[in-house]
Amino acid sequence: MNPWLLAAIISAVVIAVVIKRMIGEPVNARELFAAPVILTGIGILSLIKKTDLTATDIGWVITGALLGAALGALRGTTVQLVEKKGFLWQRYTGRTFLAVLGTLAVSAGFNILAVKMGMHEDARPLQLAIGVSFLGESLVIGRRGMSAGVPFAPARTR
Repeated sequence: MNPWLLAAIISAVVIAVVIKRMIGEPVNARELFAAPVILTGIGILSLIKKTDLTATDIGWVITGALLGAALGALRGTTVQLVEKKGFLWQRYTGRTFLAVLGTLAVSAGFNILAVKMGMHEDARPLQLAIGVSFLGESLVIGRRGMSAGVPFAPARTR
């Protein structure tokens, strides 16, 4: 797939998710996990296609993925969860956006360090970084939602 088209699709998905969560939306398992799993899968597939990955690259990718998931999980603790219309709803708060800024700063610093320590600059796909970060966030939101005892919203039918 054309890299520019893929970047446009990923940007559109991320922007749509953020806007929906700023406004507030019902939490349903499919929507909570679909985008992160798809983005993570695309990132892993793009890694598999690379023929010039070194052990150093793989080590930094794994470490970066774990860091990204942890930062996403931290961000997930800042998302407001409330009961509305009998179901669990989520909404991003000001603290969530502060966590996003912190996540971006830490990730940028990590990427600079990784490259200085021998990782190829193109060895960590953006889709993987975004996917694992949203996956970490979704896991925390899902866990918090389940422990709240409020039912998740049913999946939408089209």
